[in-house]
Amino acid sequence: MAVTGVSFFPTSLSPVIRRDFTPSVEMFSKSNPISFRRLAVSTEQTQTPTPTTTATPTPTPTRRLSEKSEELGEAGVAASDDEVEQNGRVLKEYFERSKELISRSDGGPPRWFTPLECGPPLKNSPLLLFLPGFLRHGACTFLSWIEHHLQLVEKTIRSENNHSPNRPIYLVGESFGGCLALAVAASNPDIDLVLILANPATSISRSQLQPLMTLLEFIPDQLPFNPPNMLSLMTVGELSQDLDAISSYLSVLADILPRETLRWKLQMLKSGSAFSNSRLHAVKAQTLILSSGRDQLLLSQEEGERLCHVLPKCEIRKFNNSGHFLLLEDGIDLVTIIKGAGFYRRGKYLDYVSDYMLPTPTEFKKVAEDNKWIGAFTSPVMLSTLEDGKIVRGLAGIPSEGPVLLVGYHMLLGIELAPLVANIFRERNILVRGIAHPMMFVKKDNTREMLPDVSQFDTHRIMGAVPVSASNLFKLLSSKSHVLLYPGGMREALHRKGEEYKLLWPEQSEFVRMAARFGAKIIPFGAVGEDDISEVVFDYDDLMKIPYFKNQIEKLTSEAGNIRADTTGEVANQDVHLPGILPKFPGRFYYYFGKPIETEGMKQELKDRDKAHELYLQVKSEVGRCIAYLKEKRESDPYRNLLSRLIYQTTQGFTSEIPTFKL
Repeated sequence: MAVTGVSFFPTSLSPVIRRDFTPSVEMFSKSNPISFRRLAVSTEQTQTPTPTTTATPTPTPTRRLSEKSEELGEAGVAASDDEVEQNGRVLKEYFERSKELISRSDGGPPRWFTPLECGPPLKNSPLLLFLPGFLRHGACTFLSWIEHHLQLVEKTIRSENNHSPNRPIYLVGESFGGCLALAVAASNPDIDLVLILANPATSISRSQLQPLMTLLEFIPDQLPFNPPNMLSLMTVGELSQDLDAISSYLSVLADILPRETLRWKLQMLKSGSAFSNSRLHAVKAQTLILSSGRDQLLLSQEEGERLCHVLPKCEIRKFNNSGHFLLLEDGIDLVTIIKGAGFYRRGKYLDYVSDYMLPTPTEFKKVAEDNKWIGAFTSPVMLSTLEDGKIVRGLAGIPSEGPVLLVGYHMLLGIELAPLVANIFRERNILVRGIAHPMMFVKKDNTREMLPDVSQFDTHRIMGAVPVSASNLFKLLSSKSHVLLYPGGMREALHRKGEEYKLLWPEQSEFVRMAARFGAKIIPFGAVGEDDISEVVFDYDDLMKIPYFKNQIEKLTSEAGNIRADTTGEVANQDVHLPGILPKFPGRFYYYFGKPIETEGMKQELKDRDKAHELYLQVKSEVGRCIAYLKEKRESDPYRNLLSRLIYQTTQGFTSEIPTFKL
């Protein structure tokens, strides 16, 4: 079994050769789509004994870029249709190339390979190496001892680490490859490794494959348990359209997995599992485990939980409807998973600004699909103010060039957030970077028992959310970003009964001088509509009167941390809780972005605390004015009620824009 360098990174990114045989992944691809017409196979080989049955390197599928990641907005979303069509051909190309390379195999020791026809990586992009599973044929030559696999991988990562000591190295291990990745990490604690383990085979001794090892001694040559049969069981759901396209190519796997080979591979898998399990205590690498809920071969979800408790810097992402061959399934994009988990970095530490990658058209389309019900029920009305003070429907008043600081009111549970970010992204091709509560980024450990699992916030990270801190705001404004800031934070989003649209801001200014330092435009905005869809009937004060809920709130707040502990006033009360909410028949959301407030050239002037505080109060007053304007104007909106909007769309079409009040 040889290891495949960057052989399976299913995304709109392309692998490239960097030096002799060490490939790298460029995570911000701007190149043309790659092709499988040419492959580079390394000449670096280890002199090791090989078994009778061998297989030469074959390519694993890589998705190609149909649109540059920067080409966002409606054009970018539309372009994803080409990407879907492209992905439907991926497995077919994989099997065709597999058959061709296997037919001219020369055997030999393991080696690396990568496609040649792709563009160069961005500066400082990290190296990614793929270690395939024992039933996958990314580039497999079968060795008798796991030490030989270790030698190849260790030689590669040490060479890369010597060349780029400040960059991480990604090891993506599938099944047996996961065991190998753990063993490599245990042997090289001084190298900055990031492990991505898809259904690692460390649970082989407790899996359904264990009795198979004994049965193989007695079962005839025509085994019902072989890759074609296993894959054919997955044609509904797991592999769906892809397998429909390449069912005729499954015989390739049967040709290269006779009974003796399968028995030998299972023994190798057992040895690899025992080898890596005995060294788990030495693994210090950052680790992300991908666990399938319908894995028929291994106890993947149970094993993922076990490894997360054993490994010090480990997180898990669960795919409840996926089978063992997770990375071959429709809808599984490895880069999206890595981005969502906050695992992509180009240096020793994650930088939420410089390491961030814009969402691809496919990623944005999925986020929009997941949140479309909010827009469907609330039919958001977006208003903005042009430089001359004119109010217009739409977002034309938001400047295209940053830095821009959007400052506004946080509705109950932050429900206004998804339509706001999505509409600005879709209409203006602008990604708004939200300043978010740190609990969305706190990694799971023994102290995080009650907070929601951090995986629930993966979408927020994909769409650019960053944990609140002065340094992150500094970096965002210095990079000319559009930044979304809620001074009222959690206190506004978890307000009490009767506090709808009350601005619960800190008494002292926090962002004004930072904005002036970079000449950022401050756009005050208001959002209303929460009282048209729900009502708080059991709030924080009510909950704290009940001992059980009081104890739960105190535990939650302790885990989340109070970022306003040093602040005075009502905004300092940041206790984490979920109020009792009574839903209403849906009304409508309204957003109003006021006239941009210029801070260009005011850096020296706003160093004066009184002047800065004066501007801070002006921004707060403008936000209140925007809210008051919307509350008054919505009274004259004939389509404020959901029923009236449905009647309008029935006659005019469900894609038509619903009118609102006169401006």
